[in-house]
Amino acid sequence: PIRRQVARLALENLILDGRIQPAKIEEIVEKAKEEINKIIKEKGDQAVYECGILNFDPRIIAIIGRLYFRTSYGQNVLQHSIEMAHIAGMLAEELGADVAIAKAAALVHDIGKALDHEVQGTHIEIGIRILQKFGADPRIITAMKSHHEDYPYETIESIIVQTADSISGGRPGARRDSVENYLKRLQELETLVNAFPGVEKSYALQAGREIRIFVTPEKISDAEAKLMARDIALKIEQELKYPGEIKVTMIREMRIIEYAR
Repeated sequence: PIRRQVARLALENLILDGRIQPAKIEEIVEKAKEEINKIIKEKGDQAVYECGILNFDPRIIAIIGRLYFRTSYGQNVLQHSIEMAHIAGMLAEELGADVAIAKAAALVHDIGKALDHEVQGTHIEIGIRILQKFGADPRIITAMKSHHEDYPYETIESIIVQTADSISGGRPGARRDSVENYLKRLQELETLVNAFPGVEKSYALQAGREIRIFVTPEKISDAEAKLMARDIALKIEQELKYPGEIKVTMIREMRIIEYAR
């Protein structure tokens, strides 16, 4: 991603300059690298300042800044990490956990993604190595490494970071997914619900965060509708994978029609 940004900036400057010669290309590429490195430093400094985090090694801050040019499912990783740090801080404060550790771990939880195209390993493994190399607090490493459940939760801060990650990444519109996958998820949800006897029709709403179910009143009583809503919710939990929660709304509508002639 960094090289792509350098190339983009260099091409823009070359077109503006108009002198496309080997010597000029090298000069402009070097200037583009300097400018990108300046942006990386600024973004890293802004991120730690905004999150109120102290005592990070400048090299860690520089790598955090590189996340400004990295996206995951269309979501900017640096913005996601900053948002996570704020969420983690609020959760830690409510739960009596270490706010500073939770916020710092949330900010660096995806730091490995800044280098995962250059270094072998998962972004979590790379992140752990980066933080260990530059002397990060071991409590921060412990809290950040469990956010994909690759490692067991060892502290309450570990759970907070994983929860903050789910909240930030799982909200509707936060990440871009293919239309095909999106429609497939909605279809799976509606198909599962429609298989229940007495269901007339169902509609997945709010990007699949709610399923609204219409039942046939002649077949399903009010008491049965309540039980069915619980059974459907349980079936969804067991068979579908989804972030957050899905609201199950059961609608039993009795319509009586008479004609005055």
